[in-house]
Amino acid sequence: MLLNASMNSMRDAFGQALLACFNHKDGYLIIERDDGYFDADGPEPYFSKYKDWPDHHKRAIILANGRILDIGCGAGRHCLYLQKKGFDIIGVDVSPLAVKVCKLRGLRKARVMSITDIGRFMSNSFDTVLMMGNNFGLFGSLGRARSLLRTLRKITALDGLIVAESMDPYGTENPFHLRYHKLNRKRERMAGQVRIRIRYQKYVGDWFDYLLVSKKEMLNILRGTGWRVKEFIDSRGPQYVAVIEKT
Repeated sequence: MLLNASMNSMRDAFGQALLACFNHKDGYLIIERDDGYFDADGPEPYFSKYKDWPDHHKRAIILANGRILDIGCGAGRHCLYLQKKGFDIIGVDVSPLAVKVCKLRGLRKARVMSITDIGRFMSNSFDTVLMMGNNFGLFGSLGRARSLLRTLRKITALDGLIVAESMDPYGTENPFHLRYHKLNRKRERMAGQVRIRIRYQKYVGDWFDYLLVSKKEMLNILRGTGWRVKEFIDSRGPQYVAVIEKT
C-alpha cells in the first residue's frame, strides 16, 4: 500500500504543482502533447480570486445555483467562491493532491474522483454542474462525452444546468497545432482531441485525452444526449462558456 501511494504521488504532477504553489514555492507546469509539443504555465491561475477572473467566468458563475458539482475542481477557486456565497458544493478531481489543497484552503466537500466515476452519485443529486477552466475537455472524446452527458442527465435535477468552458481549437495559426489537427483527422479523432500529460519537476503524470471543441462541434456532441445549449458566453479569445440545459 505504501508503495502504491508513493507511485501515485509521483504520477500526480498536477497536484504536486498545486501543493508547491500553495506552499509558496516556484515552478511551472509542463504540458506535453503526444506529438512532442511542449507548453508551460504557472499554477497560480488555479488560485486566482474572483476579482482576477476573466469576465466570461464572472458572467458564468452567476448561473450556478442550488446543489453544485464542480468537475475538475483543481485548487478550488470556483468552489471556494460559491461555498462562501452559501451554496452546497462538492468539488471532485482525479488528483489526490489537488483535493488535499482544496481541503487545506477550506473547502468542506472535496473528493478524489475521475469524471468517469460520476455515475456513483445518486439521481437528482445536483442542480448545477460546473466544468470551468476548459473542463469540457475532460470528456476526452466524442463517444465518452455523449456517454457521460447521459450520466450527468441522470444525476441532475429536472431543470439542471451544465456550465462548461471550452476553447475553439481552430482559433490558431500555430503551424504545430494545425499539423496536429491534420494528424488527428488521419487517426479518425476529432481535430481538437489532444493526448497530453503533465510534468512538474521530477513528477510525470499519465497520458490522457483532452477534448477542445468549436461551438458547432459542441452542438453536435450534445445532439441525442438530452442536453442542448441555452446560450454561449464569449471571451475575448478562443475560450467560451456554454450554458447547457436539459431538452
